[in-house]
Amino acid sequence: MPVAPDRLLEALVELADAAGREIMRHYALGTEVMEKADKSPVTVADEAGEAIILDGLRRLTPEIPVVAEEAVAKGDIPTVGDQPFWLVDPLDGTKEFIQKRGEFTVNIGLVEGQVPVLGVVLAPAIDTAWWGAVGHGATRRKAGVIEAIRVREAPGPGGLVAVASRSHRDAETDAWLDAHGITETISCGSSLKFCAVAEGRADVYPRFGPTMEWDTAAGHAVLRAAGGEVVTTEGLPFRYTKPDFRNGGFIARAHG
Repeated sequence: MPVAPDRLLEALVELADAAGREIMRHYALGTEVMEKADKSPVTVADEAGEAIILDGLRRLTPEIPVVAEEAVAKGDIPTVGDQPFWLVDPLDGTKEFIQKRGEFTVNIGLVEGQVPVLGVVLAPAIDTAWWGAVGHGATRRKAGVIEAIRVREAPGPGGLVAVASRSHRDAETDAWLDAHGITETISCGSSLKFCAVAEGRADVYPRFGPTMEWDTAAGHAVLRAAGGEVVTTEGLPFRYTKPDFRNGGFIARAHG
């Protein structure tokens, strides 16, 4: 890593904030909704936010390639090999953005050795950001108040709280929750689910539906920095640099 993690995170938070301000400008004024080749929605806000982040990362770490959602959709896919690389989702939760629910995030994550090691998640509509680097702890800024966060200790039998997708909850998730005796769940969108576990509001986030690596890297990094982990549904380490950057199912958790 060419820059010390604390200094790099400070710069990344500023970059996410700049993208967040531009996204919120579109949020307030309304923005055109288009359709990508995979039929998923994209807005001018996605593209404007990504342009700010890409420009900032090129200046900050010109030697590190960037895999960004909207650039990939247009065919701009760098070869990353075994080197560190950025994963960027400028507006995770586009549907929440379009529907004015506020549960969307700006995600910037750094992957080294096939795992996220550093990340920033910003939820501009609720004035909250989370960031962290593995080995250096995790932090939350909420309405200007900055504090360290950490996953909570394992509760007693029957006390686990899960966080689940608001728009992608499925029968497989419900079956997994039933099998693990989990009855209390929190529903939210985008990378907020990782952050709920990282800050101790929930214990586990099971996800069986499809996601992309840029959807998960930043939240995964924050969770790791806060003392948690992400594993496959078989309990193996959850790795990145997969074909097409496409994720399989995973379990994000505070404790094993």
